[in-house]
Amino acid sequence: MLRYLHTMIRVRDVEATLRFFCQGLGLREMRRMDNEQGKFTLIFLAAPGSPDAEIELTHNWGSTEDYGSARNFGHLDFRVDDIYATCA
Repeated sequence: MLRYLHTMIRVRDVEATLRFFCQGLGLREMRRMDNEQGKFTLIFLAAPGSPDAEIELTHNWGSTEDYGSARNFGHLDFRVDDIYATCA
């Protein structure tokens, strides 16, 4: 079984990003996790009709990294029953 979980993107301005995705596109914040030790916040968003297909916003606190040229794309996340069998 293959199941899509989320797509991760890095963001610098959390409030502007939430305005775009939530107010502009109508997504909803599903959950949020602040990691003090790693100095980052994860925010998961989903469309009302597709709560299992999420966008993960990753905000690295204090980062000045330029996320241009597609550097803001992080990963696609899928769940499979057996990763070794799937890769074979």
